[in-house]
Amino acid sequence: MSDTGQEWQVARRRKGAARKSKSLQVSAAPACCQEQLDIGKTVKRIRDTVSELRCEDFWQKWKEQLLMAGSASLSKHPENEDTEDPADQLEKGREGRLCQQLECVCYGLGSFSSCASARYQLAMLLLLLDAGQIPLKDCSVYDPAFSIGERDALRELGLTVLTENEEGKRLATKPTLFYMMHCGKALYNNLLWKNWSTRCLPLMLIIGNSFSGIRDRTIEREFKRDYSYLCQAVDVCAETQLPCPSRFTDVFSDTAVVTFPTSSLNRLPQSTWAEPPEPQYQNCPDLEIILSKTQS
Repeated sequence: MSDTGQEWQVARRRKGAARKSKSLQVSAAPACCQEQLDIGKTVKRIRDTVSELRCEDFWQKWKEQLLMAGSASLSKHPENEDTEDPADQLEKGREGRLCQQLECVCYGLGSFSSCASARYQLAMLLLLLDAGQIPLKDCSVYDPAFSIGERDALRELGLTVLTENEEGKRLATKPTLFYMMHCGKALYNNLLWKNWSTRCLPLMLIIGNSFSGIRDRTIEREFKRDYSYLCQAVDVCAETQLPCPSRFTDVFSDTAVVTFPTSSLNRLPQSTWAEPPEPQYQNCPDLEIILSKTQS
């Protein structure tokens, strides 16, 4: 209890930092110290945090929303269309069997060995994977802030660690859960651009910042100019706000399940989908993303 209390005191002193883009958080620790991370101790600490979160009441609400949204996303996949009654699909989703067809991509987790907020967010990811019966190997994780030791710890947990900075430009070719806690606007915008079609967007299930919340916190002209895909997506996505107890404000605040119903996407004119230009961000003074080396 004393260790947890100390960690939360540290987290609260950093109030507000967790809600900023963690893609900007690069560990200041020397490389030699990062390599000396005790993998076994780190993995045990993460699993203890998983056990702690599993006992929280709000976790059950997260689980229910994942399974419901996962069932809806899977029903959009060609292999599953018109093969089963939607009510049966939803029931299977509640039991956690249907979501095993989902893949998962996690961006911007942060340095979980040194940051309590990042460790709780990693623990929540592991809980969601378990609830949806998504194999650990089918979850790919990436953050430029990961140390060598942290990458080894993630592999020890069974996750797949990406070695290249995709800048969020991952195409969803099958139903995919994107876990993006407190990521920057550019990362969301890049993901939307890469999947900007009526076929790919419905395959995406995002657990991350509320899009409407991002809009409310951004100057309107900058939002439209710099993050056009995010700006358009706000009006056609479906959001379900996830509960967050006050003591986890720095960890899970403003988090929502975001999906893209086909019926909403079809309301947009066909010109919306014609050759969408890749985002450039040339006029962004505070770009919340770490670019790949080839772009930097």
